[in-house]
Amino acid sequence: MSSAAQPADPARAYADLTAQATKLNEEVLRAQEDLVKRKGELERATATVGAAQQVERQAKRDRDDFQGQVDLIAQASFEGARFNQLSALLVADSQQDFLHRLEMMRVLASDKEESLARLSGAVEQAQQAHQVAEDARARAAETTAAAEKLKGDLDARNAALQTQINEVRTALTRLPAPVVNQLRDPGDRGQVGVPAGVAGQALAFALGQRGDSYQYGGIGPEGWDCSGLTMKAYAAAGFTIPRTSGGQAGVGRVVSRGEVRAGDLIVYYPSRSHVAMAVDNQRAVHASTEGQPVKIAPIDAIGPIAVIRRIEG
Repeated sequence: MSSAAQPADPARAYADLTAQATKLNEEVLRAQEDLVKRKGELERATATVGAAQQVERQAKRDRDDFQGQVDLIAQASFEGARFNQLSALLVADSQQDFLHRLEMMRVLASDKEESLARLSGAVEQAQQAHQVAEDARARAAETTAAAEKLKGDLDARNAALQTQINEVRTALTRLPAPVVNQLRDPGDRGQVGVPAGVAGQALAFALGQRGDSYQYGGIGPEGWDCSGLTMKAYAAAGFTIPRTSGGQAGVGRVVSRGEVRAGDLIVYYPSRSHVAMAVDNQRAVHASTEGQPVKIAPIDAIGPIAVIRRIEG
C-alpha cells in the first residue's frame, strides 16, 4: 500500500477504533444480559402457561362432573322421581311409606339445589381458568417475540463488534514498532501493597493479572475485558457485582475523585463503557483494549471519568 493510503496519524486512528470497539463490546455485553433476563421471563411465562392449563383442565373436569350430576337428577325427575306432597299421600301404602316418600322428595330437592350450585360455581371457575390460561399464553407469546428481537439485536451487535475488532487489529499493524512495543509493555509489575478487606482482596486479584492479554468479552483466565476483570476480582473477594461496566457504575456508593482509594471502581466515558480499579488515589489497574495487556495506568490518563463507585465502606 502506498504511503498516501496510510492514515495520517496511525496512533490516533488506532485509539479512535479501540474506543469504538470498547463501546460496542459493552453494548454486546448489555444485550447479552438483557437476553438472559428475557429468557428467564420466558421460562417463567411458559411455566405459568403450564400451570394455568392444568387448572383449566381440572376446572373443566369439575364442570363436566357437576353437569353429569344435574343431568341425572333431571332424568330422575322426568321419569317420575319428582313428587309433590299430594301425590305422595295418594300413592302411599302406609304412613311409613308416605314419610319415606316425603324424605325422598327432600333429598332430591336438596341434591338438585346443591348440584346446580356446584355446577354454577364450576362453570364460573372454568371460565376464569380459561381466561387466566389465555392471558398466560398471550404473555408467553409476547415474551417469545421480545426474546427473538433481542437475539437478533445481539447478533447484529456481535457482527458489528467483530468488524470493529478486525479494524482495530488492522490499525495495530500500521503503528510504528516503538508505539506497538509501548502499548504491549505491561508496565509496573512490582509488589503493590493492598488494604485489608474486600476491596484489598479484589485489588490483589486484579493486580495478579498484570501482563494478561486483553480479550473482548473475556472473563479470564485466557484474557480479560475491563468489566470482566473487575467482576472476577470482586468475585474472588466473595462479592458479586454486575458483568458490565454500565452495571458496575450503579453498585456501591458514589465517591469523589479526591476521595478515591484502593479498590474503588472508576467508570469512564459518558457511555460508561470502560472501568478500572483504583490502586491508590493516582493509579488504576485495568484491562485496556486490543493490543494492550492488563496494566497499571494513571487514573486521569485512562479517559474522561463518568462516575466512581466504592463497593466496600
